Amino acid sequence: MERGSMLAACLLCWSCGVCVVSAIRRADMFPYGALSGDLILAEGDDETSRVLLLPRPLNFYDSRYSQLYVATNGIISAQDLPMEKQYVDDGFPTDFPVVAPFLADIDTSGGRGQIYYRVTETPSVLNRVSREVHRGFPDAKFTPTHVVVATWENVAAYEEQTRTAGPSNKVNTFQAVIGYDETDSYVLFLYPEGGLNFFGTRPKESYNVEIELPARVGFSRGEITYLILSRTEGPHYSVTSDEQSVKNLYQVGNTGIPGVWLFHTGNSYSFDNIVPASIGGLLVTPPTRGHGLSLDTTTAEYGEFEDYPDNTFDPDNQEEEDDYPLTGGDPEFQTAPAGADHSESLQPASPDAPSSPSEDSGYQVAYGSKDVPLTSEPRYNSEPAERQYAPPNPPEGGAQQTQEQQPQVPLEVVDVYPPHRNEPRLSPGGHVVSVDEDIDFDTGVIQYTTENKETCARFQQQCSQNAFCSDYATGFCCHCRPGSYGNGRYCLPEGAPQRVSGKVSGTVAVGSTPVALNNIDLHAYIVVGDGRAYTAISEVPEPVGWALMPLAPIGELFGWMFALELPNSQAGFKITGAEFTRHAEVIFYPGNQRLSIIQKGRGLDDHNHLTVDTVVSGNVPFLPPGAEVTMDPFKETYQYYPSVATSTSVREFSVVSAERGSESFSFQLKQNITYRDCRHDHRAAVPETLQITMERVFVMYVKEERILRYAITNKISPVGVEPTEPELVNPCYAGNHDCDTTAQCIPLEGRDFQCQCATGYRGDGRNCYDVDECAESLSSCGAHAQCVNLPGSHRCLCQSGYEFGFDGRTCVDVDECSSSPCHISARCVNALGSFQCQCQPGFHGDGFYCSQQEGQTVRPRSQCEQHRDSLQSGGEQGGRPSLGAFVPQCDSVGHYRPLQCHGSTGHCWCVDVRGQERGGTRTPPGTPPTDCDRPDEPESPKTHCEHHRDGVQTTSPEGYPVVGAYIPQCDDNGQYLPSQCHGSSGHCWCVDGNGQERGGTRTPPGTTRTDCSKPDEPERPKTHCEHHRDGVQTTDREGYPIVGAYVPQCDANGQYRSLQCHGSTGHCWCVDVRGQERAGTRTPPGTPPKDCDRPDEPERPKTHCEHQRDGVHTTSPEGHPVVGAYIPQCDAGGQYTPLQCHGSTGHCWCVDGRGQERTGTRTPAGAPPTDCDKPDEPRTYCEQHRDSVETTSPEGYPLIGVFVPQCDSDGQYTSQQCHGSTGHCWCVDNRGQERAGTRTSSGTPPVDCDKPDEPERPKTHCERHRDRAQTIGQDGQPIYVPQCDADGQYLSLQCHSPSGHCWCVDNRGQERTGTRTPPGTPPRDCDKPDEPERPKTHCEHNRDGVRTTTPEGQGWIGVFIPLCDAEGQYLPRQCSGSSGYCWCVDSRGQERKGTKTPPHKPSVDCDKPVPVAPTQHPESVCERWRTSLIEHYGGKPEPQQYVPQCEPDGQFSPVQCYGETTYCWCVDQDGREVPGTRSHDVVKPACLPSAAPPTVRPLPRPDVTPPPNADITLLYAQGQKIGALPLNGTRLDGTRSKTLLTLHGSIVVGIAYDCKENQVYWTDLSARTINRASLVAGAEPEILINTNLVSPEGLAVDVKRRLMFWVDSNPDMIETANLDGSGRRTLFGTDLVNPRAIIVVSSTGTLYWTDWNREAPKIESASVDGQNRRVVVSDGIGLPNALTYDSSSGQVCWADAGTKRLECVSPDGSGRRVVHPSLNYPFSMVYYKNHFYYTDWRRDGVIAVNKDSSQITDEYLPDQRSHLYGIAIATTHCLSGSH
Repeated sequence: MERGSMLAACLLCWSCGVCVVSAIRRADMFPYGALSGDLILAEGDDETSRVLLLPRPLNFYDSRYSQLYVATNGIISAQDLPMEKQYVDDGFPTDFPVVAPFLADIDTSGGRGQIYYRVTETPSVLNRVSREVHRGFPDAKFTPTHVVVATWENVAAYEEQTRTAGPSNKVNTFQAVIGYDETDSYVLFLYPEGGLNFFGTRPKESYNVEIELPARVGFSRGEITYLILSRTEGPHYSVTSDEQSVKNLYQVGNTGIPGVWLFHTGNSYSFDNIVPASIGGLLVTPPTRGHGLSLDTTTAEYGEFEDYPDNTFDPDNQEEEDDYPLTGGDPEFQTAPAGADHSESLQPASPDAPSSPSEDSGYQVAYGSKDVPLTSEPRYNSEPAERQYAPPNPPEGGAQQTQEQQPQVPLEVVDVYPPHRNEPRLSPGGHVVSVDEDIDFDTGVIQYTTENKETCARFQQQCSQNAFCSDYATGFCCHCRPGSYGNGRYCLPEGAPQRVSGKVSGTVAVGSTPVALNNIDLHAYIVVGDGRAYTAISEVPEPVGWALMPLAPIGELFGWMFALELPNSQAGFKITGAEFTRHAEVIFYPGNQRLSIIQKGRGLDDHNHLTVDTVVSGNVPFLPPGAEVTMDPFKETYQYYPSVATSTSVREFSVVSAERGSESFSFQLKQNITYRDCRHDHRAAVPETLQITMERVFVMYVKEERILRYAITNKISPVGVEPTEPELVNPCYAGNHDCDTTAQCIPLEGRDFQCQCATGYRGDGRNCYDVDECAESLSSCGAHAQCVNLPGSHRCLCQSGYEFGFDGRTCVDVDECSSSPCHISARCVNALGSFQCQCQPGFHGDGFYCSQQEGQTVRPRSQCEQHRDSLQSGGEQGGRPSLGAFVPQCDSVGHYRPLQCHGSTGHCWCVDVRGQERGGTRTPPGTPPTDCDRPDEPESPKTHCEHHRDGVQTTSPEGYPVVGAYIPQCDDNGQYLPSQCHGSSGHCWCVDGNGQERGGTRTPPGTTRTDCSKPDEPERPKTHCEHHRDGVQTTDREGYPIVGAYVPQCDANGQYRSLQCHGSTGHCWCVDVRGQERAGTRTPPGTPPKDCDRPDEPERPKTHCEHQRDGVHTTSPEGHPVVGAYIPQCDAGGQYTPLQCHGSTGHCWCVDGRGQERTGTRTPAGAPPTDCDKPDEPRTYCEQHRDSVETTSPEGYPLIGVFVPQCDSDGQYTSQQCHGSTGHCWCVDNRGQERAGTRTSSGTPPVDCDKPDEPERPKTHCERHRDRAQTIGQDGQPIYVPQCDADGQYLSLQCHSPSGHCWCVDNRGQERTGTRTPPGTPPRDCDKPDEPERPKTHCEHNRDGVRTTTPEGQGWIGVFIPLCDAEGQYLPRQCSGSSGYCWCVDSRGQERKGTKTPPHKPSVDCDKPVPVAPTQHPESVCERWRTSLIEHYGGKPEPQQYVPQCEPDGQFSPVQCYGETTYCWCVDQDGREVPGTRSHDVVKPACLPSAAPPTVRPLPRPDVTPPPNADITLLYAQGQKIGALPLNGTRLDGTRSKTLLTLHGSIVVGIAYDCKENQVYWTDLSARTINRASLVAGAEPEILINTNLVSPEGLAVDVKRRLMFWVDSNPDMIETANLDGSGRRTLFGTDLVNPRAIIVVSSTGTLYWTDWNREAPKIESASVDGQNRRVVVSDGIGLPNALTYDSSSGQVCWADAGTKRLECVSPDGSGRRVVHPSLNYPFSMVYYKNHFYYTDWRRDGVIAVNKDSSQITDEYLPDQRSHLYGIAIATTHCLSGSH
């Protein structure tokens, strides 16, 4: 009766649409996905997550666990899992603790599903778990503090490839949720409707027996240990027993909701076994055809796929579509059926989306007939394409019909359909809500109105920090700011190179052999400025490495994303950003092998590097070991649709191997790339098609290193754009510009371009340097944030206890108390950046665990004790304590001791109650620790000293200072300690309040420090005498007095000594208190000086004449009259004599009583003087003009270079006027005004001034400039007057007559930079075009930065200005003009220790080794090698270049790396690589100093691969290999280039070839050896010399005499030996500074070598026996790197990295000529058939120059980009004049 009544009631309810018990749907699951904070388990067949540390222990059964692991095979375990074969095919129980929602053999390889997991304290999730538990266990007193959520989404069963033709489309989705508090734990299993499509898996070792094991669902305690060594089976609980019970999982449940299962799984006091929930009632599964409502007013920003134009709503299909709806880009909210009290209000449509506001947003979900209030994270957006669920057998109609309506994307790899965006979904009640209505669902949980549209105000944090957000009618979009590019969500700086990192996994069958790739590393480096993309995949095993060489499409993705953009195109990253999915299918012909490639972009990491994971699966054809694969350039068309880009192409490639010869193959590539798009702004769409041109494709597999490399040069353009002739293409589009790799090339008109450093970099575009935003206070980090500098950018990290706020940029305090971290019997006290747990009265403990004080016998272990015991027992190291690990110290009650110390390092610090270090309390060993009992004072902002100190301390990943770095010392208040010391060097000095060193306080190690507490004595101001004296002393740039200059002598008080003497001339004289010479006291050398203390006799006052006369006498610092100066003559009474004459010029004139010249009385030398007693006659205008000029000099004669007009006998202007200094002549009118067009220059016949004027043409710019200057210049000042030609145009050469300076100008009269010459030097040839300006070097930037600090462009007085040589490099010796100190510097301008000398002391010879002080060590091999390589790199190594890393004592660091890369290895104490230690991981290899090499497989021996069959082959050295580049005639045949010899760990510099024995010789800078090898297959290298070599560089072979010669640039010597290494001797060991290149001319027996001594570079020669040494060239050279011999002309030729010129000269120094005026950075060079071939360090390639045309005719750039060193010619027969 009761049952019947209930059924009737439910049927009645059902008819009303209220009592329906609906199965759980995917949307009802707990929120999951990356935006919910989930971690993602790696793809694979048997993967286990990293340890998931629980904030508080979990009780499972009767045991406590602090960590969990999530596994692929549908389980969660409390301990690390064994291999799957030990449990996956066995039944319950297991040997280890297990929570099993679906234990089966699951495989997520190849992108078949994903597994998410997290531990959370989000209130909405905690509340939902609490409600579920109380529904299932009404009497439970359970309030969860933490929840673990694990979700298996669309995962597939493992399938053997031999069993099926292709992977099954059956996938499962399920979820396990573990909620727990201090005492209990409960577990929910959720199986959504349609979520289980396979119910078991086949055993891997079934031996072809067709059986299937049903999935196991339940719990297992694992084995229990008793009697120490004995074990027994623990309790377990199974939910399923057969396949039908597995199917029931989503059809029924134990909570009253189908698909939802709840269990009580543990208790801290007593627990025997699992207790399931049991809720009575009728379980009904309603019809599957439900309807929902879509509100299109809250369109998400980025939909996976946008709608197509013809995407319309068909009401006839609406009912069928909801069975398996296609999810789209709009958020979906479902309303409740009419009359249902909104029991299904606001149903989100997807478990993951790009924008998830927060987990605190609430909504309600109806599981059954009752309302179940639920708060969770609403998610706005559809599932990504790879996560959409499609049932195996869709019903007729429904989705099938929907799909037929969609336009097909022309690709078959992945079906991509757009969503329906315009059709509202209907609720079962049939109610349609219009978008124009004001909707208010008052559920008590969330209110929704049309005002909830996503806007920038709410979701701006989704945009990149380098983007701005814009609101539109339907939503918002992100746009990158100027200087950045991307899709707005992700933005990168324009022009900067980009790095990519990720993992490659999957299974690839080579032939019939499957090979697993288990998360091997992928790294890519893209030079955005020219479109070059380099991809390297490490640890690729054979034979997959060889077989994957044709798979260049793996690296092509990065080429497409960052291709060089031609006009009207855009590279992929601007469209996709950093989140995308690429599906590609490759079909090989003729074998029809198929390979799938799935690449997922997962965003940018902390270093702005793109993260991309790759999964490959399928079959590839077998390629023989040692094969070479070549692929011709090709073009591919990409088609663009909203949110997807596709392409299809067929590629051909050839394989050359020793076994098979040359073979041709092809493959078809189909691909699509899906991404999130934003179309709210209705901006112009991406072009429908674009064309990617891959100009150069290089692939190789390095067997020794197991590295697979792809190098591709990419350009993107509109379809149909064909390449133009190279000489017509702008270098920005051709990719052959010389902008820095961190600069953007900006095309201008024609072939002009501009280099602009990328955002975050600084420089001239040719050389860019990273801007340290943190150090320069340019960061956007706010309070409580720490700035971390990155290349080209920076990032902000919140301090401990803070997190980013809503805007994603501001750090706000974390309210730890909101998550109830303390014990139930404790109270939580929140504080800024931290919190405290305090046990309530009557309880004791650390706040995390509190127990009553009475009746407590055994106290549970505290967090500190668990932490300590786990380390001491070696729990994390397999039972072994971790050496050097920090072990926390606990007090008697288990609390962390306030003061913690590290037993190994000696560092101490204070901690809070959780054991977290308190900022600013760490002290180094040997210093008193901080008083940790003293309460923290309110944190004040960091002081300047603390910022300085912490900036240094945080530069190491371990948080320690960088070794050797100076760390400032701050006092308790954060101020600089008055005395600062450098921990490494031992120097100490005093500083002021700003941390600036106080002059004169620095003391070296071992000496008494200056007392910094003693105040500086007030400095007496300098006296006049001291100013005079010091002014003379500082006039020399080196800080010494000018030789021959008079230096005044001052007494102790700074006053002039009464007797002054000239040190050079021997004259002495007396001076007054002002230092003025007392008349009549001067005595010549050899005579006794005057007694200056004797008072002068009374003297009458000086007259004006005497003052003027004596003033001239004292105008010289030496006390003599100025030579050539006019000295007035006075009579006995001191008055001017009427007739005055100039003793030097012979001019005479009359003066008045004041000494002023009477006009018209001047007579030249030899002419009778004027009668000065005769009265004056009136003067004409010309005479007044002339005389005014003549009297402008104080000496009474015309100023030098000033124009003096000529007057005739009547005083009128002569019709022709000439300038005595410049030689210019012109005609004037009667007023003396120049007649236009009559000026003639020096050396040209003057104009006939009596000839009437022709009609006047308008004045040119030059003439107006000239006339204006002449008008201004009439005041007598020597100004510059421009010179114009007959047509009024500027003469190309302009000179300033008074100063003698000359320069070239353009047609506007603007000076051409670099053309000015001082007086006395020949002027420039202004008709010669300008040479391209060399970019400024580091020295020039430094120097010019100082000089431009004043408005006048001069350096501040007293500021040190670095001295640079002609090539812009630092001079080895630097001096301060103010202090007089001198010192030596290295190539970076850094002072070399121990070389500083004070004024008046002899300077150190900077070309000699530095004398070693007793406390210093001699320069080690590592340091010498480092210095040598830095000089090789021009003083500024690139980030990827290798520079040896040395310890403070000079020894090799155990770990060596290439620059800033993660390519590292271990070395022994001699710097030689320890085999088998190379690593490309972010974690560097663990290397121990002087440790024995580990036992590893031996490296493959290096052997020779013969060069291609060619008459002439260029051999070039490139780091660890020697390459072979054939010549086709004189053209470089790059298609046949190959690696001749791979030399692991070497740096090959010099290279030479013996044409008689067909052997190659080389110097190895790394191993410090000289070697050789025969050019025959399989030949091995032979070491000839391996002792007493430091930096062997240039190498030459004398074929005729069977000798070799080499230079060693560190000891600076040239040596020789027989070709077998015997008979070694030194030819030259003196007068060499930096020898580099060397050649020998066998036919003449002559050696030539270069020495690029920056002070005096030269090229020398000698006979091969060391005789007849002489200098060939020493003028006009800078850094002569390369040297060769032109046998056709008999000239020696060199390429200069300083002057950038290629020049030749005859051996006798005659016939010098420039072959090419503007090379880049040449290193080595050879000559063959009228061509020079040189290696270039800027292009990293081989360049060809035609000797006759002086043009660059060809270039070859190896696909592996690194510096090329030596180059040699290998021939099949010896050439005439071989050298």
